[in-house]
Amino acid sequence: MNFYQSVFGGEVHFSRFSDMNDPSVPEGYKNKIMHATLTTSALTFMASDAQPGSQVTFGSNVDMSLAGKDEALLTKYFNGLAAGGVVEMPLAKQFWGDTFGMATDKFGIHWMVDISPAQQ
Repeated sequence: MNFYQSVFGGEVHFSRFSDMNDPSVPEGYKNKIMHATLTTSALTFMASDAQPGSQVTFGSNVDMSLAGKDEALLTKYFNGLAAGGVVEMPLAKQFWGDTFGMATDKFGIHWMVDISPAQQ
């Protein structure tokens, strides 16, 4: 979340499993993140560690998408997410009229960014 805060700005708030004061939370999960929220003036981004007892499979487990009309802001986000990761498709004008790109960030999360033309 600190990386995403460096890309999007804003403030991060963490709630750990131990904050529940639930004795059924396994010892290895007490310091894991139950809820993490990144809040900016433009968006709210939420995440969590896997729930106790669940299996995590990295790779194609999730794709995230950002869309909007603010070209400068979304280009900044795309470049920040791609830093230390891999750009699969650079931001470029597409046949449907939008600018679109895809990148995988340094944590293996796939991102799609779509920038619609501003209203004329």
